[in-house]
Amino acid sequence: MRTALHGLAERGQSPWMDQLSRELLRGGELAGLVGSGVLGVTSNPTIFQDAMSSGDAYEAQRRELDLDDPKEIFLALAAQDVRDACDLLAGKGTSPCDGWVSMEVDPRFAYDTEATIDEARRLHEMISRPNLFVKIPGTREGLPAIEDCVARGIPVNVTLLFSLDRHREAAQAYLRGLHRLNARGGDLTEVASVASFFVSRVDTEADARLDARHGHEVLKGTLAIANAKLAYQQYLEIFSGPAWQELAQAGATPQWCLWASTSTKNPAYRDTRYVEELIGQETVTTMPRKTIEAFLDHGRIADTLTQGVAEARRVLERFAEIRLSYRDITDTLERQGVRKFADSYQKLFDSLQPARR
Repeated sequence: MRTALHGLAERGQSPWMDQLSRELLRGGELAGLVGSGVLGVTSNPTIFQDAMSSGDAYEAQRRELDLDDPKEIFLALAAQDVRDACDLLAGKGTSPCDGWVSMEVDPRFAYDTEATIDEARRLHEMISRPNLFVKIPGTREGLPAIEDCVARGIPVNVTLLFSLDRHREAAQAYLRGLHRLNARGGDLTEVASVASFFVSRVDTEADARLDARHGHEVLKGTLAIANAKLAYQQYLEIFSGPAWQELAQAGATPQWCLWASTSTKNPAYRDTRYVEELIGQETVTTMPRKTIEAFLDHGRIADTLTQGVAEARRVLERFAEIRLSYRDITDTLERQGVRKFADSYQKLFDSLQPARR
């Protein structure tokens, strides 16, 4: 049966689910959602913390593990889920960004380039699936790690992108990695990348600051979508022209924008707005289960991503006019994102230790 998710794929957008657990895999629910049009899966430390701290789906494997280090226990448990999801999604869809599953490096390494590279290589080898994206935070220290991993032929999902500048830097790091891989005779068809540009969190932070200012209600709920639309315009610019065509002819695929944080945090906003307002070709939208269900039920499909670009630029200008710093908003969100994932990792490790003892 054709669903709204199939409608997204028909418009060149790959719909993914931002959730992974053993319960979803073993109970057949993820397979059912794939049948409804889900074409990829993302995970992060918070998702795994939620999955492993509830229920007993992981208990049997935990009892079999001869491990004392909570991180090693976590990696063994998570790796099994990621491999199973990779196998389920292998070969699904027809676009370069269909059929992928993402697993994130230890977020405590977000400001350590070499540790990130080592962790990315380890996850790539541990999972050992061609449709695995290793997620690397797009921090300043993460950028050279992204380049190095791509140069080694490791597919990368650049995560925690909030600003246009950082999005551009992530794309440039990908391009540098492709040039290095090509120079050493590597196969560009085996490496890919997406740039995970976070959406609703931007409105959450911006709206809170607007509330503190008073008198600018018209700007509430405008920055996140405007920001994403301008990121897509950057994508169109960067992945075009003679320099890119040379890499494309060698087998490279462009670094698609992936819309992350698409759940609506403000109940006053439509629950599917961060999906519906960003539908366009050569993009990914990743949704938590609740948002997928809402979109399947009443999602509206139209080519919206390239509409209102001039208005999007004007939104950023208006924030500058009222001296509400775009850079401070996005820098704050990057720091908060790293801290949130690191905190989830620590909570997860704390929960694994008592069971092992």
